[in-house]
Amino acid sequence: MSLQNVFTLINPQNGNLAFKILPFDNNSHFNHLQRNNYYSLIWVTKGKGKVKADFAEHYFEENSLLAFSPYQPFMLCVSEPIEGIAIHFHPDFYCIHMHQKEVSCNGVLFNNIYQPPYVKVTEQVALTFNMVIDQMKAEIQNAELAQYELLISYLKIFLITASRLKTEQLEEMNSVPESKEPVILQNLKDAIELNFKTKHSAGNYADLLNISPKALAKLSKNYFNKTLTDLISERIIIEAKRELYLTNKTVKEIAYELGYDDEHYFSRFFKTNADVSPQIYRETVGFGKMPN
Repeated sequence: MSLQNVFTLINPQNGNLAFKILPFDNNSHFNHLQRNNYYSLIWVTKGKGKVKADFAEHYFEENSLLAFSPYQPFMLCVSEPIEGIAIHFHPDFYCIHMHQKEVSCNGVLFNNIYQPPYVKVTEQVALTFNMVIDQMKAEIQNAELAQYELLISYLKIFLITASRLKTEQLEEMNSVPESKEPVILQNLKDAIELNFKTKHSAGNYADLLNISPKALAKLSKNYFNKTLTDLISERIIIEAKRELYLTNKTVKEIAYELGYDDEHYFSRFFKTNADVSPQIYRETVGFGKMPN
């Protein structure tokens, strides 16, 4: 990895961003639709506003950590000027899929279609974040032996700390009686996880759960801030991205495994949701075949 500017590492093999720390004091970086080929962690230390991500909108306040995966569409609309720091890293630099056992952030910080894409940062965690970010900045400017390994270690600390915090906050939220989701929504999540490869329509899930499509649609919108069709589409896309990154299966094979007989129809569906074709996704996000 080579140094491009103060807090940026570039992959010398392809010239792509590998790792970047970006302090910001306004919203100019995020006030337009982002679809990046890397992971983004955006810690808003001051200000507040609205984040538009995928098919939903959520309000955030100061000391929120927002997390987005490659090609996940998002933009920030602020109601008070924001300041903070962003950490960007490419899957070639660190792949959360391959290191799930180490950091457990996939499905918590990233790729959780049922929760808002942020976590509220506590005072104690803010101290840890600041300490780790200072270490990262120092290491980026110190192109010595094992620089890459040290940066990965600091990134892991950041991801594990953030994942634990979000898990704690979700557990606390679910322990408050009024905020508990209706049982039907947990059943819906379970049904999507079990059937998204074979059942693609909202009506399928209404039938499975023995509830009217209209009632289920209303519940989905109220609790997840998304339509049921959007939830199903997002889950399929997350799995498709994972397969494109971690396996050498052809697009046709992946499409078939996800319940699409027509490869071209699947490619159009993927492009509609990810803004790039499956081939371009694989080329730009990389190919990190799982070790045997």
